[in-house]
Amino acid sequence: MLPESFLNSLQGLPGFNRESFVQVHELGEQVTSLRLNPSKPIDVSTHRFLNNTQNIPWCSDGKYLTERPFFVTDPLWHAGAYYVQEASSMFIQYVLEQIMPEAKGKIALDLCAAPGGKSTLLASYFKEGLVVANETIKTRNPVLVENITKWGSDRMVVTQNDPSHFKSLPHFFDIMVVDAPCSGSGLFRKDPNAINEWSEDSVQHCSTRQARILDDSLDALKEGGYLIYSTCSYSFAEDEQMMDYIASRPGMKSVLLNPPAEWNIVSCEGPMHNAKGFRFYPDKIKGEGFFIAVFQKETSSTGGYYGSDFSWNLMTKQETAILSSFLSLSNEYVFINHQNTFIAVASEFEMQIKALLKNMYVKKMGLAIGEIKGKDLIPAHALAMSDWTNIPYSYIEVDEETALQYLRRADLILEGEKGWQAVRFKGVRLGWVKILPNRSNNYYPTEWRILKY
Repeated sequence: MLPESFLNSLQGLPGFNRESFVQVHELGEQVTSLRLNPSKPIDVSTHRFLNNTQNIPWCSDGKYLTERPFFVTDPLWHAGAYYVQEASSMFIQYVLEQIMPEAKGKIALDLCAAPGGKSTLLASYFKEGLVVANETIKTRNPVLVENITKWGSDRMVVTQNDPSHFKSLPHFFDIMVVDAPCSGSGLFRKDPNAINEWSEDSVQHCSTRQARILDDSLDALKEGGYLIYSTCSYSFAEDEQMMDYIASRPGMKSVLLNPPAEWNIVSCEGPMHNAKGFRFYPDKIKGEGFFIAVFQKETSSTGGYYGSDFSWNLMTKQETAILSSFLSLSNEYVFINHQNTFIAVASEFEMQIKALLKNMYVKKMGLAIGEIKGKDLIPAHALAMSDWTNIPYSYIEVDEETALQYLRRADLILEGEKGWQAVRFKGVRLGWVKILPNRSNNYYPTEWRILKY
């Protein structure tokens, strides 16, 4: 049951209808949605639960499912062919299309990124740009790295930094997404246990924290750049009040969007500065509670200098010759030796990635290709997960049961050319095996394996 103090706190807010709001929570309908990976196309017509979906109106790759399947048993989920994401959150794609239709060459930051839903959306949108996914909390960073690796983009950097650290990168990002930690009331229907954790004190604590996060990070936004602020909370203190707070910051201007009326997204406004935002209610849209507002930084009080004099190890001529024997080395990338792993980073963003390495704690960058042992290439799992079509070695196409055995990291007996092979399911790579004369070695990452299903 929804707390009376919670319902009273929403009374009078734009779009709030107590009767229908309570009713939709009592019914407890579960809405399941996912977003397809455009870089890993699959035949949805033959898929056991993707062959009967509805489109999410504000996201071209978003799909509503008729019921929630057990995703762990689908190899394509492990392969990064889609990401299970709440439908309301996908509204960010519509926002991006309105404010930044030309995405090439842009640099985006997802400041509070784990587990990676918005980061992977940004990766698909800024396919010819650069996306930095940051997660402050150390224990949440591994799942962010995993999900981003599976998505397969070679133009992402994962960092683990407090928002205040981004002051060292003034005027750096074209767009910042701050999906701020919040009291979580928008997820009450999806997660009824969250109701017990809600309190008015929690709302105020989150609001204070949100203001600090914004204060600490806004210097990193370029003049002319955009801030997308969002929460999964209905509370005024975390939504309209925060809009007013952002609008009061020097040079920050509210951006007005006009989504189609038939989407039933509720417009709202900050009482002090008339900043514009949007509320998503589960009794009005097919999705969970969500809030979003957009701002543009018209002026900046900081310069654009940031240190990029970081030295990294380029491949030697011998290493380049060996790696070139396995795959074509495009001029679009700089190939470096980082902690004994060869990594491809986009040449266009070499200076910016060096600046990130100098100023941030970087957990992942570019595309890990592998290690050279003698004259052999030991391929990285990230290379199999990538959307590159030009990769070394051949592949073995497997059926669903064999794919699941592979993902459990079980012993396999596979027939094929001896040596390294990529394992594929329905045309999408799952990882590497090495076929030997009397066995096949399974190289799926131990920490990602399926433990039970």
